[in-house]
Amino acid sequence: MATVGKPLSTTQRTTLRRGREKGRVDRSELYEVLRAGFICHLGVLVDGAPMVVPTGYGFDEETLYLHGSVASRSLQAGDTPACVTVTVVDGLVLARSVFEHSVNYRSAMIYGPLRRVTDPDEKLHGLHLLTEHLAPGQWDHARRPNQKELAATVLLTLPLTEASVKMRSGPPDDADSADAVPGRWAGELPLLTTWGTPVPDPALPADTPLPPHIAARRGQVTAARP
Repeated sequence: MATVGKPLSTTQRTTLRRGREKGRVDRSELYEVLRAGFICHLGVLVDGAPMVVPTGYGFDEETLYLHGSVASRSLQAGDTPACVTVTVVDGLVLARSVFEHSVNYRSAMIYGPLRRVTDPDEKLHGLHLLTEHLAPGQWDHARRPNQKELAATVLLTLPLTEASVKMRSGPPDDADSADAVPGRWAGELPLLTTWGTPVPDPALPADTPLPPHIAARRGQVTAARP
């Protein structure tokens, strides 16, 4: 995605009022968060009450694709206002006082109208992006969805037009405070999440080989900072 230098939107909803120094204005940093994230949280109104649903996602340069089931009430809310958040936690920031403790993170908030995908080609495109985001290489390894499965799947889109990004990194901010006394430790506690050893389905024949795209993920850090 050749997006370095392209600015994020500046609407009333995406203009930061707190922690402005943590805000990011380059669109490429939105894609950084989306690439590092795994699950998003979709917020919608259902029968007049807020509902927030965790779900998988995929994306291209213009669109976020959200996956669900036709049984999910929130994912039937096509063309309705929505907010999607993605947060990647990189570690704890342990300061000299509890008040100054913080978290190193990367986060994005995306606003817009949800649209239900009905075109079969677009639905396959979105499911391809979603599958490859969660498990790169799996789309070409597994069987593709048939017509019955496509009909049982809800795929929603959210334009990546209106979004804000915040990030924090680095040590505590109280090194020059009165709490910086000898012997009181402060610093960062990084959080690393890695893929473990694949566990085969017990129904598989014993000599079934592990696909290369799965073997390559073993021990891989899932959301390392670039």
